[in-house]
Amino acid sequence: MMGWFANRRSSPVSPRSAIGFPNASRSYDPTRHGVRFWGNDSSMDADFIVSEEALQHLQSGLGEAEADFLRAFDLHRERILEAATKIYKRDNRGMHVVGASDF
Repeated sequence: MMGWFANRRSSPVSPRSAIGFPNASRSYDPTRHGVRFWGNDSSMDADFIVSEEALQHLQSGLGEAEADFLRAFDLHRERILEAATKIYKRDNRGMHVVGASDF
């Protein structure tokens, strides 16, 4: 029965790269000094935080108020989600921290 195997396509997306970010919610976490956001991998949620340092790296002259960090997150969302996806591919367990060195 080689037909089934011959016609079977391998998925270009590995199970560890199936993270998506359908929820646009984000919140500032003063304890962890960053902006938290969430991804979804099939039926599992994944927690992420982008550090204040990373946001300051992305946007020079950034203020230090909660609203400043949230605005910077919104302005650089695409780059942050790209970095988060790479981090998730390396390790899909626990809290994922996106730092300045990830850009």
